Amino acid sequence: MNKNTFLLLVAIALLPAGCTLAPKYTRPNAPVPPGWPTGTAYQPIQPADNAPDARQLPWRQFFTDEKLQQVIALALTNNRDLRVAALNVEVARAQYGIQRGALAPTLNVTGLASRQRIPASFFGQSGGSAIDIEQDSVNLGIASWEIDFFGRIRSLKDQALAQYLATEQARRSAQILLVSSVANAWLALAADRESLALAQITLAAQQGTFNMIQRRYDLGLAADLDVQRAQTQVDGARRDIASFQQLIAQDVNALNLLAGSPVPGEFLPAGLESVVPPQEISAGLSSEVLLLRPDVLQAEALLKAANANIGAARAAFFPQISLTAALGTGSGELSGLFKSGSGTWMYAPQIVLPIFDARTWSANKAVKVQRDIAVTQYEKAIQSAFREVADALAIRGTVDHQVQAQQSLVQAVAETYRLSNSRYNMGIDSYLSVLDAQRSLYAAQQGLFSLHLAKLANQVTLYAALGGGWQK
Repeated sequence: MNKNTFLLLVAIALLPAGCTLAPKYTRPNAPVPPGWPTGTAYQPIQPADNAPDARQLPWRQFFTDEKLQQVIALALTNNRDLRVAALNVEVARAQYGIQRGALAPTLNVTGLASRQRIPASFFGQSGGSAIDIEQDSVNLGIASWEIDFFGRIRSLKDQALAQYLATEQARRSAQILLVSSVANAWLALAADRESLALAQITLAAQQGTFNMIQRRYDLGLAADLDVQRAQTQVDGARRDIASFQQLIAQDVNALNLLAGSPVPGEFLPAGLESVVPPQEISAGLSSEVLLLRPDVLQAEALLKAANANIGAARAAFFPQISLTAALGTGSGELSGLFKSGSGTWMYAPQIVLPIFDARTWSANKAVKVQRDIAVTQYEKAIQSAFREVADALAIRGTVDHQVQAQQSLVQAVAETYRLSNSRYNMGIDSYLSVLDAQRSLYAAQQGLFSLHLAKLANQVTLYAALGGGWQK
């Protein structure tokens, strides 16, 4: 074979050839209703004219409180879990580059120089002279390059690409989770500080009541039982103060962990009343928005990877063709290495035709089952996303009614406490009525704080459930 023929074979081999045996990918139907749930627990669904779409709303525009924005920005910079997710993306990108590089041949330059002396006795000569052999060569060659006629390497490349995209979506999901977790921890801290302030106010009021009853007892105008009952209220308030102080410390610790560094005190909320609520968002009219959630896109990318892997498994049933070739120069002396007539070439095509290998059949079955698993996981991701949004919509549709009812309850119990205290001071009623009214008022006020927190936290949950929070 002459040099031109060899170069022609190499050029043909470099041309894109073959096909992929992976089945055509078709997105499975979403196993959820096309629209959001309706009923008494949900607000009437209206077209999204004014409220923005969560997926298109950056977190800085959704969270309007400047202090919370500072804490979230700190977490996005320093959180270790998010760093790991970003590094996993880099690893997946590199692995995709490795797999894609397998489609192209690997060119190597090889230099060889050898010197050898053979004694004359090797040739049956007792008195002859030894023979010196010198060999020098330089070759540019392709080392065992697999020509992808049946798409095995191309399928593996597609699989690596899908896994890389899945890792990128996992990073986005990690950011959404981090943003929502920081916001919820920050709001929980605000609620606990609000509850601590209420407990301190309650303690001061109950301590004043106890002092008044103690003076009346000293004058013989109150029973010892009233003193003891007033003491229980004081001790209960002191216990609640210590409990809320503990919760606040734990809230700050949790926030520091999420932020990846200590959060400055000026970024922490004073209480729920000082919190600027997040912007209202729309869930839209169709549940198809869930298909664009990062975790759902991640599950779909893994499904595509499993689908591409089937192509690689199918290609194992077909011949595997590889080529080893080299073009260079050689000489018996170093000075003649690049002289005319010293050219060398070599090519060695190889084809491996599988006849029987039980492993290929088992591998083909395994990758199909893995594809079925990926389909199931993709469908489960959509169902989980649908439930998260539906639960958040149910809370949004009822929480305002709960808050209104709780506010009315607080007002009624406060009036009950005022009347009971007045009747006790006039000697008409026992202190037991005052005690019951105090407990009811304190519990009602704490319940109102919990509902305010639930409303704010649900706005964060709905924003995250709709796929918002990964945008910068």
